[in-house]
Amino acid sequence: MSILQVQNLKARYAQTGDDILKGISFNVAEGDFYAIIGPSGAGKSTLIRCINRLVEPSEGSVSLFGQELTRLSARELRKTRRHIGMIFQEFNLVNRMSVMDNVLSGRLGYVGTTRSLFKLFPRSDIQRALELLDRVSLIDHVDKRADQLSGGQRQRVGIARALMQDPQLLLLDEPTASLDPKISRDVMQLIRDTARDLGIPVLCNIHDVALAKEFCNRILGLQSGRMMFDGKTADLADSDLERIYELEVL
Repeated sequence: MSILQVQNLKARYAQTGDDILKGISFNVAEGDFYAIIGPSGAGKSTLIRCINRLVEPSEGSVSLFGQELTRLSARELRKTRRHIGMIFQEFNLVNRMSVMDNVLSGRLGYVGTTRSLFKLFPRSDIQRALELLDRVSLIDHVDKRADQLSGGQRQRVGIARALMQDPQLLLLDEPTASLDPKISRDVMQLIRDTARDLGIPVLCNIHDVALAKEFCNRILGLQSGRMMFDGKTADLADSDLERIYELEVL
């Protein structure tokens, strides 16, 4: 069953500029951990951000569980974004806030800004946050400020915060780019195992092809905004990688 359907997606940053995405089409099915790979400037991050309309597509269709996202009003989009968790390269935590408060901020779309400012979260939300912090091995850091954590720990907070949304889809925008190789692998394994346990499909923009091949079951290869490969990870050949990366300047 397709969870996310993307059809002929195009995007540009200026009305008269060139397309950054040039007619991308693919489907994310239940249980997929989908990697988007390609050289710098290929459009990977733009594609991820078009899904939840942080970047507005210029043409094409994005459908989540049959709901067309590109036609939603601002109010409808806010409601829909509750169900799309996002994990960022630079973590996007509030440094002066505690680990617990950063995780609880994942419920902003449900409780509202005013209640969150006064920390008026339901007991069920607090219990869920504690469960998720235990899952990401940060239960002993609940009261620490975010800026007291290592990079790997900060990304774990970001994972827990995204999961607090009870997402139907997880979007990952270079989740390991700021981490060293060992921590990167640990983070990818945590995301894969957690998504599998909770039944959440994942779409991941990632620069590390080795990590993509190890943890993702499907690969989307982009080059200059065009789709060069879409298929099972096991079917990705060296010749496909050469085509995807042939224009990259080393």
